[in-house]
Amino acid sequence: MSGPTATALAHTRRVCSLYKKSLRNLESWYDRRHIFRYQATLMRARFDQHRNEKDPAKVAQLVTDGEKELFEKQHYQPKKFPMSPGGVAFEREVIPPDWVLDYWHPLEKAQFPDYFARREKRKEEYVVWWEKQYGKSSANDSSSHH
Repeated sequence: MSGPTATALAHTRRVCSLYKKSLRNLESWYDRRHIFRYQATLMRARFDQHRNEKDPAKVAQLVTDGEKELFEKQHYQPKKFPMSPGGVAFEREVIPPDWVLDYWHPLEKAQFPDYFARREKRKEEYVVWWEKQYGKSSANDSSSHH
């Protein structure tokens, strides 16, 4: 029951990564779907042509050549998904920190009584945990911070 070796897994991941990056690069170059699919089919045929290659040195050279070719044929302005790093909407949705709820008006809090009751209970539990974990802060500690 021996599984694939670490080298074989690393090679497989490298080939899959090269294939996916190549597809994404083609997607950037060809905006018409039918043309992109045709080019993707041609590229897949190039990958399948060497699928059963057994010589490790030749396989490594093929992957290196493929990565070099991909680098040389990179699109000058590759497509990026909006929420991905480099995308137009990356990190745009600012998630407000929890302390913002402490500044809600009592009338706003009154609309969600169960939530805020549970929240106050959890805050008290957290203070107890904090004091148990790190000890109570004294009056001298709070005045020397700033």
